[in-house]
Amino acid sequence: MSAVLHPTGKRPSSPILPSPAAANAAAASFAALTARLDYLDPAEVDQVRKAYRFADEAHLGQIRASGEPYITHPIAVAAQCAEWKLDVQALMAALLHDAIEDCGVTKPELIERFGAPVAELVDGLTKLDKLQFNTREENQAESFRKMLLAMARDVRVILVKLADRSHNMRTLEDVPREKWARISSETLDIYAPIAHRLGLNATYRELQELAFRYLKPWRYAILNKAVSKARSRRRDLIQKVQRDVEASFEAAGMKVRIAGREKTLYSVYRKMDEKHLSFAQVTDIYGFRIIVPTVTDCYTAMGLLHQQYKPVPGRFKDHIAIPKINGYQSLHTTLVGPSGVNVEFQLRTEAMHLVAESGVAAHWLYKATALQEESQERLGTKWLQSLLDIQNETRDAAEFWDHVKIDLFPDAVYVFTPKSQILALPRGATVVDFAYAIHSDVGDRTAAARINGAQVPLRTELKNGDVVEVVTAAVSAPNPAWLGFVRTGRARSKIRHHLKTMAHAESQELGEKLLAQALRAEGLERLPPDDEQYHALWEKLLRFTGNRSRAELLTDLGLGRRIAGIVAKRLMVLLGEMGEKPDALLLSRERFTAHENVSQGGITLDGSENASVQFATCCRPIPGDPIVGYLGRGEGLVVHAETCSVARRLQHKDAERFIGVEWADDPVRSFETGVLVTVANGKGTLARVAAALANAEADIVHVDMDDGRAQDATDLRFVVSVRDRNHLEAVLRNLKRTPSVMNAVRIRPGS
Repeated sequence: MSAVLHPTGKRPSSPILPSPAAANAAAASFAALTARLDYLDPAEVDQVRKAYRFADEAHLGQIRASGEPYITHPIAVAAQCAEWKLDVQALMAALLHDAIEDCGVTKPELIERFGAPVAELVDGLTKLDKLQFNTREENQAESFRKMLLAMARDVRVILVKLADRSHNMRTLEDVPREKWARISSETLDIYAPIAHRLGLNATYRELQELAFRYLKPWRYAILNKAVSKARSRRRDLIQKVQRDVEASFEAAGMKVRIAGREKTLYSVYRKMDEKHLSFAQVTDIYGFRIIVPTVTDCYTAMGLLHQQYKPVPGRFKDHIAIPKINGYQSLHTTLVGPSGVNVEFQLRTEAMHLVAESGVAAHWLYKATALQEESQERLGTKWLQSLLDIQNETRDAAEFWDHVKIDLFPDAVYVFTPKSQILALPRGATVVDFAYAIHSDVGDRTAAARINGAQVPLRTELKNGDVVEVVTAAVSAPNPAWLGFVRTGRARSKIRHHLKTMAHAESQELGEKLLAQALRAEGLERLPPDDEQYHALWEKLLRFTGNRSRAELLTDLGLGRRIAGIVAKRLMVLLGEMGEKPDALLLSRERFTAHENVSQGGITLDGSENASVQFATCCRPIPGDPIVGYLGRGEGLVVHAETCSVARRLQHKDAERFIGVEWADDPVRSFETGVLVTVANGKGTLARVAAALANAEADIVHVDMDDGRAQDATDLRFVVSVRDRNHLEAVLRNLKRTPSVMNAVRIRPGS
């Protein structure tokens, strides 16, 4: 076993067995756990005891950094799960959660002893330490992906993991100080947001508080001292508010339960940091939570409070009518109490309180049918499902984790569909995020949108209460520019997946064209089909190239990862073995007409190639320019002007990657090129130049200008869309006839 401490605070095995006193402590801990299992039947308690005995034996000889037997940690985790009233399988997994990772126990062994569901839970909680990764970050990203996917399939995985992390944070003081920052940062960045996203507010607050304590111990100590002083100063005032409120409810004949609530030190620190406040300016440190029997009582109680103390304008929030994204429901109101001190009140029912503190765990805690249905619909279920959706499109662990982190934003905006359905989205979400939240097909086909009846750009950020209507079109498709403004992980992963799929399909088509052209140069009229007759031939070719399928080989050719000429030559050898010979007439014709500067057959371009063909920005070729094609490694086909200096350098060192390309007679779209316009400084000059371009039917893509305020003349650099060279000549003539224009020429930076 390793000679360093485990991140959870575990010390390696020692030849010295734990003392009888320590063993008794462990046994006593299990006795305390048993006392919490009164909601299980005797047979289930026996199953938990069986798991405890197995874990106790597996961890024998291991001790934590505190000096306690290691088994005290699984017991503490199981105790927290018992607080949430989790079922017997989750409790057994809590006791066994480190068995695979640290004790050499195998998953099949757990299946045999405790059944597949328990083994799956334990496996979902096991990190990927045993695999080799290039970096710690890569290892961590893959481990989180594994845990989150296990959690999406079974939410008990994350509940046990959060209980595990809570106990590790409670005992972090025993771990070497140099590990505090890493473990605390991980807790703040990952586990606390997940707890919040799933509605486990008590765990969320505790994890934040403990992480703050170990991440910034000095600031924690100072704030703790300040809050303690404020608490003693305001004790009389808070007690007076409580007495007055209790008297009001008693006079109205309402049965309520009132509890004091104090802002956590971390939330005080964050408020001071984000809003640049001093401690004295944070006025809502103290508050009250009022638990009432029914939803109607919540509103009645709020009316009584507003009669007693004046409400602070703009500080009332109704999270009952519109619950938070994690299912939280309460009325929040801030009142001006005695001596002008602001006091916050939260009003909720018992069922709401249960959900507020326990989130998804309320599914096990509270068995009322209505709440179960709500928990299935709201409490993180949709987010968990979205994890599986994101995974389907994202195979890279770091990218997957990047998407998930985006979705962990605790803040949300609430918007409406035209049919008045409420959708909760992260703050900053746009119309495109909304479209993907409805359905991926709606997102993919989004063409336009209206907010509150008015047409808006797709990048428009949504605000609370907006009514959003998405207009779709069958011909619309995701635009790469959308990735620059979408906020949700779901939208981002769907867009990327669609673009990758489209790029691969186009690259495969281009690869097929390239291989067919290269085969013509070898004297073969067409590409052999992938049928029964040629199946063995393709199998041999794939073994030669190292590809798994014909489609993958053609995609690699289109992306420039393979050279079509080399693959064609190998294919001709294999065809020769089958008795097929090249066509001598085709061979001589192809060689006679082959482009003298390129080594592969030619391709005709009409502008419909999309992602598989790129037009180089160094020289911006347009129809009419002599052009060459370069198969960049993994980039697909990059088209350069024949005179481009960049292309010449590439041709000098990488000639076999060049292929002949030519323009189609009728390109289907316009192409971008650069234009330099020198103008005399004067009022309205830019407007006149833009009008001249518009009159010549050239769309302006980009404009840049020199800072020529102190000079007589200024250079304007445009990127414009034109059909071909004849169109460009007409544009330049139109510009030269424009008043204030001194000269207009095409920019050829790569020439």
